[in-house]
Amino acid sequence: MGVSALLSLWLLILGQAPLLDVDEGAFGQASREMLVSGDWGHTTLNGADRFDKPILVYWLQAASLAMLGVSEFALRLPSALCAFALCLATAGFAAPRLGRPVAWSAAALLATMLGPLLIGRAATADSLLNLLLALAAFDLWRFIEGGGTQRAPLRRAAVWIGLGLLTKGPVALLVPGAAFVLWLLLGPRGAPRAALARAAFGDAPAWLLMLSVALPWYGYALHRHGWAFVEGFLLHHNLQRFSGPLEGHRGSLLYYLWVLPLLMLPWSALLVPVLARLRGRHGHWGAAPGRFLLLWAGFVLVFFSLSGTKLPHYVLYGMVPLGLLGAVELQRASRALVLAVVLSALALLALAAAGPDLAGWAAQQRADDHWRARLAAAGADELPAAAQAALALAALGVVALGAWAWRAEPGRHRPAALLGAAALSALSVLAVSMPWWARALQEPVRALALQARDAGVPLVQWRLHQPSAGFYRQQAVPRRAPAPGEWALMRRDRWADLPEAERAGVSLVREDRGFVLLRRDQP
Repeated sequence: MGVSALLSLWLLILGQAPLLDVDEGAFGQASREMLVSGDWGHTTLNGADRFDKPILVYWLQAASLAMLGVSEFALRLPSALCAFALCLATAGFAAPRLGRPVAWSAAALLATMLGPLLIGRAATADSLLNLLLALAAFDLWRFIEGGGTQRAPLRRAAVWIGLGLLTKGPVALLVPGAAFVLWLLLGPRGAPRAALARAAFGDAPAWLLMLSVALPWYGYALHRHGWAFVEGFLLHHNLQRFSGPLEGHRGSLLYYLWVLPLLMLPWSALLVPVLARLRGRHGHWGAAPGRFLLLWAGFVLVFFSLSGTKLPHYVLYGMVPLGLLGAVELQRASRALVLAVVLSALALLALAAAGPDLAGWAAQQRADDHWRARLAAAGADELPAAAQAALALAALGVVALGAWAWRAEPGRHRPAALLGAAALSALSVLAVSMPWWARALQEPVRALALQARDAGVPLVQWRLHQPSAGFYRQQAVPRRAPAPGEWALMRRDRWADLPEAERAGVSLVREDRGFVLLRRDQP
């Protein structure tokens, strides 16, 4: 997959789908408010202080909105460019160590795996963080390769970590730092571990670089907000996130053992040869940088399995090393692997085609009226005939490429055929499945917010948290009951359950798939 094809994959119909709440909506509205207010040192959401994440991703998103206008494309563009840069950085790291075929296979794997594909097109901080984690880890390995004598890679890693601290906080130091420390503890015998440790931890310029990048904003935030910043960001969104489940995001210790293969589709089967070749004469554990990559991926899997809060995208912080190890195995892919990848690609296409049926089935499983109404409406919204035809053609293409891979010898042609099949499934997810699901679930919020904007009336969220409403209304949409003359966005079931005393003077403007737009009349 060439550079232009990679870039096209990340930019394809990037703004086609409405923002997904809560995450994209919150990031989008906070970045829009930063641009409108001109206050680039702090973020707010609907006018209230927001301490969820540090500042860097908001700077990038607000700058993109300033240059390209307020749109979904502009808001998602920084994430897409970071994902594209991650593919190039991975290829650049792998080429001199694992060979060009592995390098470009790894880049293509990261561009066609379901998890990286989704997060690389989402207006959140994770695509930027994934890039910075990888750049830091790559440079730490270059430092290890040089035996600690070359300080430039270490100091570059310090800059990447500093930027990561501005993106999502301590995890930016934790992941690459843990991979490095684990290498010092578990690296091959005879490695100059003590010399590496002294060179790394005693390099004052590296520490100063990291702190000079991150500390100015942290110091400003602490000076401006005091204990509210410490409590909101450091304690609540970092320590409490690890110690217990936030916002109901819980899971067992085995949570990521089934989430990881799902997010690797259609390449999940590569985990089998990667794990099978851990040990032995030519095993990944005994090869450089295979052991470092395994320690990186293994730390992410274990650490976030122990975290009280479980979210699928956390395991993506270890997807780059798995992509590199998987690309090594792809060069010697067996026919069993060919069959597994082709069937996985066809399964993704089948899931894309079955979107309405899946939504209808999910509606029957939900107990609450709100989600049952939203999913039932989605189930009634059939895929357009053109989309169905595109999926059918993609399935034929996957089968044809799978047949080519089956007949080809392991090596250049078999990986190329499988990468082509994966690219077809990825394109189908991008062009058909993602926009359909986003429109089916989020279009009511966008439509009702746009109606309020066109009417020129103030809008509030009444017993609701759909932050994308503010992005589309292009003003703060606070969460409270409406004052006279204001409109309110609300869930239909909550409106129906509202006591008569609270409904007095409020009339229905419009209803749309589980949501209502209300107006409180002037007294």
